Amino acid sequence: MKKNNSQGNDELLVKYLLGEATAEEQTEVQAWINYSVENKKYFEHFELIWAQSKKLEAASNINEDEAWERFKQRTRQPHTAPKTIPLPPPQKNMSWMRVAAAIVLLAGMAGLLYYFIGNGTPAMIALRSESGTLVQTLPDGSVVTLNKASVLTYPESFDGDNRKVTLEGEAFFNVTPNKSKPFIVQVDDVNVRVVGTSFNIKGSDEKTEVIVETGVVEVAKKDFGVKLSRHEKATVLKNQDQPIKQTSDDELYNYYRTKEFVCNGTPLWRLADVLSEAYGVHIKVSDRVKNLPITTTFSNESLDMILSIIGETYNNVSISREGSDIFIK
Repeated sequence: MKKNNSQGNDELLVKYLLGEATAEEQTEVQAWINYSVENKKYFEHFELIWAQSKKLEAASNINEDEAWERFKQRTRQPHTAPKTIPLPPPQKNMSWMRVAAAIVLLAGMAGLLYYFIGNGTPAMIALRSESGTLVQTLPDGSVVTLNKASVLTYPESFDGDNRKVTLEGEAFFNVTPNKSKPFIVQVDDVNVRVVGTSFNIKGSDEKTEVIVETGVVEVAKKDFGVKLSRHEKATVLKNQDQPIKQTSDDELYNYYRTKEFVCNGTPLWRLADVLSEAYGVHIKVSDRVKNLPITTTFSNESLDMILSIIGETYNNVSISREGSDIFIK
């Protein structure tokens, strides 16, 4: 068996993890894993995705061939694939192909964890959420909750003098304290620096918002920065460098983590914006009623139920639907 080919055989790794590989195939896989550090890292990466797939129930209506191709495309990056030794191609088996397809289904439903393995070390991990939230413990014990359609990239170990990660989208961080090694989140050209605290970051095309739940957070862009404490918020606009600091009693930012919409004198337009994001709809509020305050907590209610309660709360508010749009007037 040649050991200098640049491509491994993922199908055989699936059989190996399922326990369906023959004794000869098991020996070949083990030899491949032990051949190099790169092979070992690749297998660990593959096994990590495999562990995530076990959270799924058996899927009965999956196009195995199409899903398997999507899985291979997502787990491999064209310019950063590790050097591997070849494994002989196995015969397709429906049971393990179905499980492999389930991995792809997991990637579409709750996120995909995969490695970008480059020339240097440590390897970088990208945690991607798709249609749901994703919770992950980082190498230092910090816990991050990713909102849907977000990506967090971080090293498999924090070996330098800081703990730096990059974020696209929105996430809540509960950071393990370490005064000698600050935790830094980069969102485009905005850096959020902490020692040990909890906070929410949301990046969009127009701005980056940071809300502090506990501790102290530094928010900086270029030569400008502010310090935030509990119940304070910083907004950094794309076309400005100076962060805007404000007090914030808004708890709606937490909806994707707590599964509750907590309103405390919240203007109706703000609730509508969060509901639009959470339920994937477009809610428009007229100028006449947009600043009406609402104080309540919605927990596990459907969107229709929430809209019904809003309609019953205000005698002078009407709610209607036109196609995919919802109007509150």
